[in-house]
Amino acid sequence: MASTAFLSSFSPSSSLQLCSSFNGDYLAPSRCFIGAPVTTTSSLSLSGKTNSYSPKKFQVSAKKVSGLEEAIRIRRMRELETKSKVRRNPPLRRGRVSPRLLVPDHIPRPPYVESGVLPDISSEFQIPDSEGLVKMKAACELAARVLNFAGTLVKPSVTTNEIDKAVHDMIIEAGAYPSPLGYGGFPKSVCTSVNECMCHGIPDSRQLQNGDIINIDVTVYLDGYHGDTLRTFFCGDVDEGFKKLVKVTEECLEKGIAVCKDGASFKKVGKRISEHAEKFGYNVVERFVGHGVGPVFHSEPLIYHHRNDEPGLMVEGQTFTIEPILTIGTTECVTWPDNWTTLTADGGVAAQCEHTILITRTGSEILTIC
Repeated sequence: MASTAFLSSFSPSSSLQLCSSFNGDYLAPSRCFIGAPVTTTSSLSLSGKTNSYSPKKFQVSAKKVSGLEEAIRIRRMRELETKSKVRRNPPLRRGRVSPRLLVPDHIPRPPYVESGVLPDISSEFQIPDSEGLVKMKAACELAARVLNFAGTLVKPSVTTNEIDKAVHDMIIEAGAYPSPLGYGGFPKSVCTSVNECMCHGIPDSRQLQNGDIINIDVTVYLDGYHGDTLRTFFCGDVDEGFKKLVKVTEECLEKGIAVCKDGASFKKVGKRISEHAEKFGYNVVERFVGHGVGPVFHSEPLIYHHRNDEPGLMVEGQTFTIEPILTIGTTECVTWPDNWTTLTADGGVAAQCEHTILITRTGSEILTIC
């Protein structure tokens, strides 16, 4: 599930919030799936390896873009703008959100469900033992099956409420709990983010339209472990430019995963993703990050998808997500008053994909496949 690299207070009564203004230190005025700032201080010793995070002010640095890269980006934007004139769906509007679905009492809940409070990020890396790894793989495999099923429901006139209900039913029939439900007050069992919605879209009564793209984010809690995955699907006849964006986003995920192995630097993930996205003139959203996952929904390490100089090395046995978001236009965002739904500020479409992976001695294993 997409997570954020920043946090500050958010007023439920506020109007749309612009998420990109900064001056040195940066706090984003919106609420999202990770509940603490990334500027944490911790020292972890795992398998004889140490990752130190020293206290410091978080600063935003910008990569100097070459003239060629900028020219490619502008040309790509013009191409997509021309195609958009042929067919452009109306701006996303919130529909009616149905009541929260019930979960049978016999199904175990994650600890955060009862509190209703957005949990802090755990500072502990998720490294399951042999028994835990079996459970982790089962949770991830279930999440992958549910996501595949959800994708078959994507058709014009289907509502995201209907997708939520189908996903919810499949998860509880498997004896699992839909992890988003009740997480910091999130009211649904899955996130459905359509067109310009970057992430954390709340399912509602809006019908999918021919030409939409939709990011479906599935996380399940099974036998004490979370499995987290997502993909962007096509609804009907989709613009070729939008298809290209989704394809490149998937390639970025693959390239990010390819650099992962025991001892690899976390910052290599963002470097590889950024390099590939820039070849096609796309922009990588910095605000939302991957995260450790296992018995805890969100933990360190935080996985940045853009170029960065964050410290830390991967450790054999770790489980975490990589989940880049690419946009055609700006990476600035607005958040609806529901405190969750996050859209591109310029209305341009966004695409995202995600896997949960396990770090091995020589590489990594994708767990969210079936």
